[in-house]
Amino acid sequence: MTEKEYNSCVDAHADAVYRFILKNIRHEEDARDIVQSAFEKMWVNREQVNPATAKSYLFTVAYNQMIDHIRKSKRVELKEEFEEGTKVAGQVILAFKRDLEKALGQLTSLQRSLILLKDLEGYTYEEIGKITGLNPSQVKVYLHRARLQLKQIVGKPENIV
Repeated sequence: MTEKEYNSCVDAHADAVYRFILKNIRHEEDARDIVQSAFEKMWVNREQVNPATAKSYLFTVAYNQMIDHIRKSKRVELKEEFEEGTKVAGQVILAFKRDLEKALGQLTSLQRSLILLKDLEGYTYEEIGKITGLNPSQVKVYLHRARLQLKQIVGKPENIV
């Protein structure tokens, strides 16, 4: 990977990686540190990184950095990301997003990661498997269970209100 390809990768994927990490750990400074560390590792290993698979490589490194961070810190901070809007429709959407964030917060970090990688970022089962170290069959099973768990949490108003 050349310097130009690296810079292009940073421009193209920095926001998505940051969003993914932030939604998992809910701490802005830690998310920035993890993303910066992932880009640093990619820079150090740029000679071995194929530009065609740079996004997958970057998400894999960031995911592993996040897992290491979670193991080290053993803390989870919840942060309100959404402020109340002035429009009624906007309030409903923001309330739904807030409730969904709370529900995602009740899942394990692996369940939350699988849902975010598949449903938010649009990765295939094979790509998710490479990122998380699971095989595609495990990804399907764990993702199915995570979605059932999320459905159960969202289905109970007392869990998110």
